[in-house]
Amino acid sequence: MSLVSTGFLVFLLVGVIVYYLIPKKAQWAWLLILSYAYYLCSGYKTVVFILLTTIVTFTSGILLERTEDNLDKSLKADGLAREDKKALKEKAKIYKKRVVVLALLLVFGVLAVVKYHNFAIENVNGIIKAFGGNGRISTFTLLLPLGISFYSFQSISYVIDVYRGKVKACNNIFKYALFVSYFPQITQGPIGRYDRLAPQFLAEHKYDLAVIQHGLQRMAWGLFKKFIIADRAGVVSDLVFNNPGQYHGIYVIIGVLAYCAQLYGDFAGGIDMVMGASEMFGIHLDDNFRQPFFSHSIGEFWRRWHITLGTWMKDYVFYPFSLSKAMNKLGKFFKKHSKTRFGKYMAKALPICLADLLIFFIVGVWHGAAWKYIVYGMYNGIIMSFSSIMAPVYEKMFKITHINKNARWYRGWQIIRTFILVNISWYFDNAATLTDAFRLMGNTFKHASFSMDAVVKMSGSQLDLIILLAGCLVWLIISILKEKGIVIREALDRKPLIIRWAVYIALVMSVAMLGYISNTSGGFMYAQF
Repeated sequence: MSLVSTGFLVFLLVGVIVYYLIPKKAQWAWLLILSYAYYLCSGYKTVVFILLTTIVTFTSGILLERTEDNLDKSLKADGLAREDKKALKEKAKIYKKRVVVLALLLVFGVLAVVKYHNFAIENVNGIIKAFGGNGRISTFTLLLPLGISFYSFQSISYVIDVYRGKVKACNNIFKYALFVSYFPQITQGPIGRYDRLAPQFLAEHKYDLAVIQHGLQRMAWGLFKKFIIADRAGVVSDLVFNNPGQYHGIYVIIGVLAYCAQLYGDFAGGIDMVMGASEMFGIHLDDNFRQPFFSHSIGEFWRRWHITLGTWMKDYVFYPFSLSKAMNKLGKFFKKHSKTRFGKYMAKALPICLADLLIFFIVGVWHGAAWKYIVYGMYNGIIMSFSSIMAPVYEKMFKITHINKNARWYRGWQIIRTFILVNISWYFDNAATLTDAFRLMGNTFKHASFSMDAVVKMSGSQLDLIILLAGCLVWLIISILKEKGIVIREALDRKPLIIRWAVYIALVMSVAMLGYISNTSGGFMYAQF
């Protein structure tokens, strides 16, 4: 049931009406029913996976909480020696770590098997062939459960937060099941956190017309990004990336830029649909985008793009890895054996660089089971690591050249540079294979005479090209306003009724009349995760 299908809109309408008619204390239960009804629409066979993840992580939370409670009771016992208290704490710590490790292995193990089994088999077959072997392991197809990457990451964050004492374990499996399966975000995020979502799920939400209006506004804006921009830009990008040997020079660049518009419009539009639908129930999800193409560096880009994945990686991979005992020892080793100032700086920078490389390796694998995605991730990780290593050199260069880093021209250059670096990464992300990605890169530097007629032909028609460019311009203007701190919906609420409705009608009519509809329209690119 696609987010942009008529079926989903009817499903959402019925869900919202019933939600505000039933007793407030039963609202969370209705959301759970809606969530599983939505999930079952994708196929009843895959529901076992989300049930398994829910049971494993719920049980893990209970065991962690119970262990901590039992430890507190034992430590309060009279006549307990200091050594005995220390032994009890160590025993509890070891047990809790085992619970977390077991949860990680089970949840991510299932994810790895259903999503990466054929990738692993193909690489094993490649190794066998490289060593002269004739044997071959057969690949096989497994059902890919809807949203498995998103709910796996979300449920594991809960287990780790309970382990760290950040949240109390939920003692009601049905209430916890809602956190794992909440239907608006199950297809493509954002990746939620228990401490921010659970209180909202259990709160009593009264009907408020303004809440419904804001939700519909955001959904309409998401439809604009999807049908006016993303699907129309996809015509151009698919033409170039599906035929890597036919396009050269400026036409490859146009294809890459079209993919940039397609991916951003599709993903951000989908998130707007998700957040708008959730907002109609009074549930506010975390923002996943914050004008990423105004970033001044790759690091900033990833703090603005797919924000909830980035913060998940930071909290559960970056900090534990960079602050681990092994990284601490590595830093001390470099510091001890380094005689130069740069060497001492490297003692601090190296753990951060290695953590960045690890994170973006995971990000690459998360995007898909193919080497092109791993290269895509490592490309970003290497740039960030290199930037960290070269930071003292850059500072020295600024002093020598007397460049003002805060000057408007330099900030503008940083935005352009980052935009170019990001677009280079799309070669790996969208090409069918790693070979095709490099082939397209090579073709970019081959001469091809520019023809506006050829660009129009790539777009489908002159009208399609004009609508696409106009849609991008509207989005750019709104992004600039948001970057300046203007909250569009709040500003619109202050306008007279006639202006507000004129905007609403224009937005809906533009989607209805100008939206690009094809046989592939309706599906979201990130729903495959």
